[in-house]
Amino acid sequence: MKKTITIISLSALSAFLPAELSAKNPAADKGNEYGDSIVNLKEIAITATKSTSDQEKEAVSVSSLSRQTVERMNIVTAKGAAAVVPNLYIPDYGSRITSTIYVRGIGARIDQPAVGMNIDNVPIMNKDNYDFDILDIAAIDITRGPQSTLYGRNTMGGMIDIRTLSPLSYSGTRLLAEYGNANRVKAGVSHYARPTSKFGVGASLYYSRSDGFFENAYNGADCGKEDGGRASLKLAWKPNENFIVENMASFSAVRQSGYAYEFIETGQISYNDTCYYRRNSILDGLTMKWNHDNFSLTSVTSYQYIDDDMTLDQDFLPVSYFTLSQLKKEHAVTQDLVLKSSVNDRLNWLAGISGFYRHLSMDAPVTFKEYGIEQLITKNWNANNSKYPMRWDEDQFVLGSRFKMPSYGLSAYGEVSYQLDRFTFIGGVRFDFESVTLNYNSDCSTSYTIYQQQPDGSERPFRRDPVEIHNTGHLRRSFKEVLPKVSVVYNLPLQEPANLYLTVAKGYKAGGFNTQMFSDVLQQQLMSDMGIGQRYDVDKVIGYNPEKSWNYEIGGKFSLADGRLSTSFAAFYIDCRDQQLTVFPDGDVTGRIMTNAGKTRSTGAELSVTYYPVNGLVLNAGYGYTNAKFVEFNNGKQDYSGKFVPYAPQNTIFAGANYSFRVKNDFLRYISVGASGHGVGKIYWNENNTRQQNLYFLLDANVRFSGEHYSLDLWTKNATDTQYNTFYFVSIQHEFLQRGKPAQFGATLRITI
Repeated sequence: MKKTITIISLSALSAFLPAELSAKNPAADKGNEYGDSIVNLKEIAITATKSTSDQEKEAVSVSSLSRQTVERMNIVTAKGAAAVVPNLYIPDYGSRITSTIYVRGIGARIDQPAVGMNIDNVPIMNKDNYDFDILDIAAIDITRGPQSTLYGRNTMGGMIDIRTLSPLSYSGTRLLAEYGNANRVKAGVSHYARPTSKFGVGASLYYSRSDGFFENAYNGADCGKEDGGRASLKLAWKPNENFIVENMASFSAVRQSGYAYEFIETGQISYNDTCYYRRNSILDGLTMKWNHDNFSLTSVTSYQYIDDDMTLDQDFLPVSYFTLSQLKKEHAVTQDLVLKSSVNDRLNWLAGISGFYRHLSMDAPVTFKEYGIEQLITKNWNANNSKYPMRWDEDQFVLGSRFKMPSYGLSAYGEVSYQLDRFTFIGGVRFDFESVTLNYNSDCSTSYTIYQQQPDGSERPFRRDPVEIHNTGHLRRSFKEVLPKVSVVYNLPLQEPANLYLTVAKGYKAGGFNTQMFSDVLQQQLMSDMGIGQRYDVDKVIGYNPEKSWNYEIGGKFSLADGRLSTSFAAFYIDCRDQQLTVFPDGDVTGRIMTNAGKTRSTGAELSVTYYPVNGLVLNAGYGYTNAKFVEFNNGKQDYSGKFVPYAPQNTIFAGANYSFRVKNDFLRYISVGASGHGVGKIYWNENNTRQQNLYFLLDANVRFSGEHYSLDLWTKNATDTQYNTFYFVSIQHEFLQRGKPAQFGATLRITI
């Protein structure tokens, strides 16, 4: 995958993309006639490219969005770009800790991600930190299909590569102001300068807030209220043509309250206990690149820190069942060294070594409250012991869980490409090792009293039983994997760029531990000790195995009609073993468990088209189809073979148009009008396919007025106020849905100085 600041023909581009913003746009060479002013600056920031062939010869499906497109679409996260990329689905639900991504039937809701993310060359190690707003995005590249050979663990579904502006390529001051319904506010300021010809510095501040779009019927409070911000500093130094250093440092914070989880039985969002999410995170990445006549050496070193706090009304009902508090602190360091040959017409190669270390500390107590004690414990006891009823001695008690989880990994990888006439042959392999340790301490200290029923109907204390559970343990797992890839690209004998490709690659997602299940393990142990339940088999519910896949893909990329028509297609088949699935255990519990399905398969296709029929007008369309099913999956109670894999959409659809025209006015120079529609579905929510979200469509529109140093966008999203759901889950045998956001509208002003 190669980082770039131009649009390439194989992506389904934004409907808000004016003609002049595409590198393939034939009108772009005509200056400012068809849209916003363009200044083409040489990109001299470090891109740390992990590819042995140029982009037109790469055997991958990749969608690229330039800075102008990102701004036109008002994108500040990867989630915002998902609508235009075939077979990519990033649902908007829960809080910013729930960064779930699905690609081609592959995805994960908790723990290890299926899609990797880099920000300014820094690999984000924890998916809980994927979702935060970024000011001044220069480019986004989204690659679909396994990238495990070059990028390693947790990239079996693809890679999201985000690049921010470099002070060596851009200078000036940028201001952002936005307001929309639900009192949504965004404000940002950034400045980029080059004090010397060899040194550049860029700094930015960003703030956003929203009241949310839903209301908790229990107390009238807003659901989804949010405040967040980010501060970043980028330093770049290029003492000579052969050496460049760049350091990116950022601090981000988010504060959210409430979740729009609707109880299916009542159709209401109504819960009584506090819900919020708070996160502080630090990223620092140092990238150095040295160019030699025959090769280049790139080093990427990063430090990452997350401090977050999630508190939930875990039953999401207007009664006092359970609450969960999850406090985490994680430190991580990564190191990647890439040695790459200089561009050669025939033979190119790269080799690399990488490693990481992570240390996670987590405190996750679950508080059992009075209604939960009554319904789940007291009621069960008294139903079988009517002459000796019991009552808990306290209104609530705590199931405590504390963890320390250090892990590390080491990898060595390489890739070689060889061009023979019109063919390019590519082969690569990665050797990957990972070790993860779980040190846990779980406890519960409480008591209950058993009463004896008297002949006159009264009750007399019979016995007081203390509950003292203190479990400690040490678990360790290690994983070794060999990850090969082979590809062949055929460049068609046409005047314009066109090729066909075939690739076979192995994907890999690391295994781990189900820390979220410890409170339920304690709950079941407590009830088992009382004689009213069965214990979990800890070995079965705590650990899960790596997920592995083989991806077979054919595709092509074409440019026709002097660049006015560009298209790409891909068809794929994925054979997945031990696919990691998030399921809800049986019984009156609240936890989620990661388990391994025996075997799944996913097949589908993608098509993207961009067409410029006349100057100033661009038409875009993209379609992705995925058919992901269980081949073998029997959980001991039910056989799900032949059922659709939950949470993976079968169709992703995008279509849009944008027209830009010149206005002969010194203050107002251009007007652009655009509209787009995107659809998602059908999505099955559970393994038996009894709950589903049918295919739905959302309509967006935008009008932009722009001058030499400003642009003003008037926009709407989900203009038809379509009702849809983005998430489903089960808690204590109750079913819930997350509502999708309603109609949104607002205005965005950008000023450059």
